[in-house]
Amino acid sequence: MSSNFYKKKLEELLFVCKRNIGSEKVNEDLISKAFRFALEAHKNDKRATGEPYFHHPYEVAMIMAKEIPIDDVSVASALLHDVLEDSEFTIKDVRAEFGDEIAEIVEGASQIEGIFENYEITVADSFKKLLLSMASDLRILLVKFADRLHNLRTIEQLPQQRQIRIAQDTLEIFAPFAHRFGLSNIKAEMEDLSFKCLNRNVYDDIANKLKERKRERDKFLKRFIEPIDEALKKENYKFEITSRVKHIYSIYRKMLRINKPIDEIYDLFAVRVILDTANKYDCFSAYGIISQIYIPVPERFKDYISLPKQNGYQSIHTTVVSKEGKLVEVQIRTREMHEFAEKGIAAHWKYKENIRISDKKLEEWMKWIRETIENAGKDDVSSSQIFESFKLNLYQDEIYCFTPKGELKILPYGATPLDFAFEIHTEIGMRCIGAKVNGKIVSLDTPLKSGSQVEIITSKNQTPKKDWEKIVVTQKAKADIRKYFNTEKRKIALKGKDIFEKKLKKKKIHINEDELIRIVQKYRYKDLLNFYYAIGIEESRADEMIGIILNKSKILTAEQTPGLIKETELSTIDLKHEKFIKEIRESIGSITIGDSSDPNTIQGIKYDFAKCCNPIPGDEVVGYITRTEGLRIHRRNCNNIINLYLMDPNRIIDVNWNISIHDTFSGGIVIIGEDRKGLVNEITELISKNFGVNIKSININTKGSLFEGTLILEVKDLKQLNSIIEKISHHKSIIRASRFG
Repeated sequence: MSSNFYKKKLEELLFVCKRNIGSEKVNEDLISKAFRFALEAHKNDKRATGEPYFHHPYEVAMIMAKEIPIDDVSVASALLHDVLEDSEFTIKDVRAEFGDEIAEIVEGASQIEGIFENYEITVADSFKKLLLSMASDLRILLVKFADRLHNLRTIEQLPQQRQIRIAQDTLEIFAPFAHRFGLSNIKAEMEDLSFKCLNRNVYDDIANKLKERKRERDKFLKRFIEPIDEALKKENYKFEITSRVKHIYSIYRKMLRINKPIDEIYDLFAVRVILDTANKYDCFSAYGIISQIYIPVPERFKDYISLPKQNGYQSIHTTVVSKEGKLVEVQIRTREMHEFAEKGIAAHWKYKENIRISDKKLEEWMKWIRETIENAGKDDVSSSQIFESFKLNLYQDEIYCFTPKGELKILPYGATPLDFAFEIHTEIGMRCIGAKVNGKIVSLDTPLKSGSQVEIITSKNQTPKKDWEKIVVTQKAKADIRKYFNTEKRKIALKGKDIFEKKLKKKKIHINEDELIRIVQKYRYKDLLNFYYAIGIEESRADEMIGIILNKSKILTAEQTPGLIKETELSTIDLKHEKFIKEIRESIGSITIGDSSDPNTIQGIKYDFAKCCNPIPGDEVVGYITRTEGLRIHRRNCNNIINLYLMDPNRIIDVNWNISIHDTFSGGIVIIGEDRKGLVNEITELISKNFGVNIKSININTKGSLFEGTLILEVKDLKQLNSIIEKISHHKSIIRASRFG
């Protein structure tokens, strides 16, 4: 193409940059230099469409200038974003020509592209690496938004498999991020183009039906807008009224959500009233005027001006009933609010000169991203866990809840009182035993609703439970809970290490760490932490390993004195124990508690019940073959047995209950309630009167107006224990009753 053609293209780009970024803030020489550099780098390359490759970086830069007008550096970086991948220029060349700032953005954008081109890397891993690169300079991701959007606009030229991959990645990652940064236009176009690629038939069907109704819709909107226009002019407002049809992917998701065809969805469009005013309270006055013309639907009023969304979005949303009886959504906002709704982060970009305001919420979110990834590395959090948590924070609707003192907490839709507790403070979450929502006691897994006042009830004796991670939805709560259990594991491991080292010292055994690691890994332990943790749970593990180490030393003697000791004598203690386990498995298969006349043995094998979980008839149970104490019976879901199974599944054996067993068993119940005189007597009388069981012990702790107590009962089986728990739960003063252990 001629030089005049490219000269005109450069002039167009500079014009858009100066119009949207500001003439005084645009370095024309920088953009012109980047334009010529990219043109030279890609001069011999063609796209799949057959057009010159330079067309792509140019269009990416134009998207940056039009849709995300941050600064001239980001536009120059967009022009250069592919030079490292598709030309002979290196990062050193870019740095030498344009400096460190642009070089880092270009390099970051290239690395992200490499992530998504590698099909061996999962989406979750790609997402994690995307977060890491973004945390260094946000403009890296913004350039990738523009790059991805142009790729979607020209996606039909690519092979089908590659189209599907790009579209899926966009819906999973890029569109949610665009939503988080308030880039509504980019998000909507990304979603529609991706949906068109992945489900063309449904896309075309919705698009055709929208097109068929366009004339009818335009006439209706004209009739609807006219009285609003007249009323606002009468009050001397300067304003603009526009309307928009909801984008296709949004309509499709609503069709799925309410399970109705498009013909039965009436709010397919929204009317926007954009006021040219600096006074945000004018929006409420305009709402008052409109509600005099059309009847508003109270439950569909949303005030995002007083309580902005986490991405900074502000507007009043209301739904009114038209003269024809149709529901119409009306959005009312100032011009500045509208600019942010359309441009998102670009409207709040923080310049070094402090020309624009700082987006503090975004800065806090970026800090949270960095800390989350750093903590994830310390706490063995998988990429998929990070991915799911971030998707929740990026894309879900928000709810607004308040503490009793009126402090606002913004949480994702689906959050529970437990999430709310951790949002207040980690320690509050750790000690949470219950909650009151609008003065009413609720369980910890109750989904919260916007506008609720939430009071968290705590106890100094409370610690996190394993099932809490399933209850909470926020990344903070999940991370805090995981951190607690990882810390507890390390404490148990330190205790185990101390036990092991004392036993080694007593036996006068010396072994270096490398040799110990080699031995423990051979005997089914992942590493020393898990080995010491196993000892912390069951001390006999230390004796087993010492026996193995002692027999290892016998092998060494045999090697030094050939013929005296055979290699088959390796780990005599371990081999005897393996033989014992094998004999039990071959002769029994599974065992039944209650079959023997001796209450302390099962088919001749000594047994007892684990104190960590106190199994009772009706529980699913398994047996663990200890070295010196026979068989120990655990509940199948006991945390300790799960850990023991992971370390040595060969020592786990199936156990059943004899349904005719007549023994009684210890069952514990934890109760939390509102403390008042005579309550303990009421509870004990309730148990005795309805169930006739013996109460072995009661332990009660009070805190203010609340109490937490533990009851130990003699029960026949799980069914009876559950019946007692259910009966106690229905008492008017009890917040929660649950099984202990």
